[in-house]
Amino acid sequence: MIPGELQSAVGDIELNVGMPTVSVKVENHGDRPIQIGSHYHFYEVNDALHFDRDATLGFRLNIAAGTATRFEPGQSRTVELVSFGGTQTIYGFQGKVMGSVAAFKQTNGLNKDVER
Repeated sequence: MIPGELQSAVGDIELNVGMPTVSVKVENHGDRPIQIGSHYHFYEVNDALHFDRDATLGFRLNIAAGTATRFEPGQSRTVELVSFGGTQTIYGFQGKVMGSVAAFKQTNGLNKDVER
């Protein structure tokens, strides 16, 4: 083995197996490219991205850690999101949730079922 070398098992690596997912169509209505990192709470991304925001509460991009997805101005595409794990407690980003996703949904009247 060479120092710093990575060795992985043969075959595909499956990410986020068994986690709830949702697909949403996203359109960049801004005049600048927007890049979203793998663990950014999608509900709180740049307001120039237009999509069903309520459906993305508690979700992030379903891509490998440390990677990102870029939306060019005027670009539209469908992305797959995966639910945050654990206690679904989210702090930071744009500061819209700042606590439990379940409590945020209840406080903001978002408890209706969303088709996933």
